[in-house]
Amino acid sequence: MFDKFKQLGELKKMRDQAVQIQKQLAAQDITVEENGVYIVITGEQKIKELQVQGISNQVLIDVINKAVKKSQEVAAKKLQEMSGGLSGLLGNMGK
Repeated sequence: MFDKFKQLGELKKMRDQAVQIQKQLAAQDITVEENGVYIVITGEQKIKELQVQGISNQVLIDVINKAVKKSQEVAAKKLQEMSGGLSGLLGNMGK
């Protein structure tokens, strides 16, 4: 029984670490400028700024961010399916 509580504690610690990493990634900007294209993207893959030959287009930025978010959701779903979700980590705790 105490092992289950220990597992929950470890899961909380892992979650807290993941949240901290996500905050660090959100605060980091990566800038690339090449062939008339200028882009600023966060470490969590969100486009902040995009210019093509000096022209910015907020609609394009919004659509790219939406596509990236959808791709991340698909990847997260696949990972969850592969790992069996939390039930695989917690064993038969609920039983």
